[in-house]
Amino acid sequence: MNKQTKELFAYLFFGGLTTLINIVSYGILNVLFDLPVAISNIIAWFLSVLFAYATNRKYVFHSEKVTHKEILKECVNFFAGRISTGIFDTIFMIITVTLLNLPNFIMKIASNIIVIILNYIISKLIVFKKKNEN
Repeated sequence: MNKQTKELFAYLFFGGLTTLINIVSYGILNVLFDLPVAISNIIAWFLSVLFAYATNRKYVFHSEKVTHKEILKECVNFFAGRISTGIFDTIFMIITVTLLNLPNFIMKIASNIIVIILNYIISKLIVFKKKNEN
């Protein structure tokens, strides 16, 4: 298996775990604690992004950044990318669940599929881009 295939499988594996953390957190907050959709979604997003950064940095993209400045820049870029897809996710959930009254968890899964794809593109092309990649 070549390097890109391994990377993609690792991303999908950890992306799956990240999605699971996001969905379970959302369910606990929204169903068990009866928090509003937007609040539940934002908290679930934050928890899943913390997990995603750690696993993407170490196991998926094998970041070579070692100085505090490099790591801080990488982290800021990662969170900026995730904020943009987190905003998309929240708007998607508000529109589909709150306004259109579509099924809560089906919409959450659909949103996460789109977000996983967008996050991979952002991570690969911006956040964890190697110096020798054009």
